[in-house]
Amino acid sequence: MTKRIAIYARVSTDEQTVDNQLIELRSLCDRLGYTIVQEYTDSGISGAKSRNDRPALDALMKDATRRRFDMVMCWSIDRLGRSLQHLVEILNGLQALGIDLYFQQQGMDTSTPSGRMIFSVFGAIGEFERNLIRERVLAGQQRAKANGVKLGRPSKMNALMSVPLRGRSACGTNSPLHPCHRPNETGSKATHKSNAAMFSATVC
Repeated sequence: MTKRIAIYARVSTDEQTVDNQLIELRSLCDRLGYTIVQEYTDSGISGAKSRNDRPALDALMKDATRRRFDMVMCWSIDRLGRSLQHLVEILNGLQALGIDLYFQQQGMDTSTPSGRMIFSVFGAIGEFERNLIRERVLAGQQRAKANGVKLGRPSKMNALMSVPLRGRSACGTNSPLHPCHRPNETGSKATHKSNAAMFSATVC
């Protein structure tokens, strides 16, 4: 049974063209007797961007879940991605679906034992890179705390908003001076004192 192939090509700028990549991969499929199911091309998009920012790559991964092809062919590994983390994520996603990857320039084929070994090394390096970044972030946070830097989101309350609250804290409702805690005062006298206390709370 002939292999069903998906070709992925990408260029970083609109001035470049994917034609050379497609011509070479089409010729290879023709020599090997493979059937090209679909060609996916992203033009004017950096390889550092993730799947969500690359429409053709996103469409390829969605078609992979539908088992539309058996192998994904790229002209070069950097056409699929320039981020090791993104490459490992794509590889793991395709391998979980039983779909292989082939890179023409590097001669790498995950359907072979040597190709699978190379990508397993990529996966280990990607995991090491993620752990290294995490350790650096934690070390930076600890250093900032040691220097007295307050971490977390800054408060949205400005100085003017905090003035009435400071006054309320000093003359709060739990204070025995608050009119609510004064016994035996009723009617207009109590009301007058209550209003006076509230006014003083906002200015103190």
